[in-house]
Amino acid sequence: MTQTPRLTDETALAHARARAARHGDVGAWFLHHDAIDEIKERLIDVNRTFTEPAIVTGAPQIWGPAFPDAHIVPDTDLLNLAPGAHDLVIHAMALHWANDPVGQLVQARRALKPDGLLLCVAFGGQTLRELRAAMSEAEAAEMGGLSPRVAPMGDIRDLGALLGRAGLALPVADVLTRAVTYRDLTHLIGDLRAMGETNALADRHKTPPKRGLFPRAAHIYSEAFPAEGGRINATFELTFLTGWAPSADQPKPLRPGSATARLADALGTVEYTETSYPPPETT
Repeated sequence: MTQTPRLTDETALAHARARAARHGDVGAWFLHHDAIDEIKERLIDVNRTFTEPAIVTGAPQIWGPAFPDAHIVPDTDLLNLAPGAHDLVIHAMALHWANDPVGQLVQARRALKPDGLLLCVAFGGQTLRELRAAMSEAEAAEMGGLSPRVAPMGDIRDLGALLGRAGLALPVADVLTRAVTYRDLTHLIGDLRAMGETNALADRHKTPPKRGLFPRAAHIYSEAFPAEGGRINATFELTFLTGWAPSADQPKPLRPGSATARLADALGTVEYTETSYPPPETT
């Protein structure tokens, strides 16, 4: 029997997250706070009171205080969510470490009551694109090859497609991009370490890198992605996924050809058919 390849080394990830929780650098969690603010704004726009929310996250010390009434569960392969128990599930900043992203959303959908809401926020594909490029070039030069160093993150089309595959209705996907500057590569990596986002890939090289790897990467980074004042640029992309558990009373798209009013009448314009184009303008 063939074992399914695993993306994440769960032991390494748990160690990184525990170290981040002990570190206590609140400022390093700014991306999670951005995500929390955005989620709260979207919940206000929904204009519904949710009484049984749940949050799936690897950072309970950040998300728990922001939603004190929510049931907090870790982002393990098998989510500790009872079927049909919640009217809101938030999957918070953890999907990029999931061995089975579709499975995570399917389990979240099953935990929803009919017409319950799923909100997922995850790192998008442009996140740390500068770091990927600099590390790849440095590794090719120093070590003669590449190794996985940054977790793969899907683009908005790939992540948005997960909603339909998970059986969610009325799916919506959108992106919030944040450009950040750092003093240097060391300070960028320090922030990643302080929020538990260091390399925990199962296929990563587990031997110490060559001494010249990170100095070369820092030089490449500063040359290729400079910011004002001698700093460097870093891109973070947050992808927001929204979907609803199917319900009989949800709005449904009309059958093609079933419209009873003309769009031209609503817009106050003239409708032309294939054989009745407007006459060409003369000069």
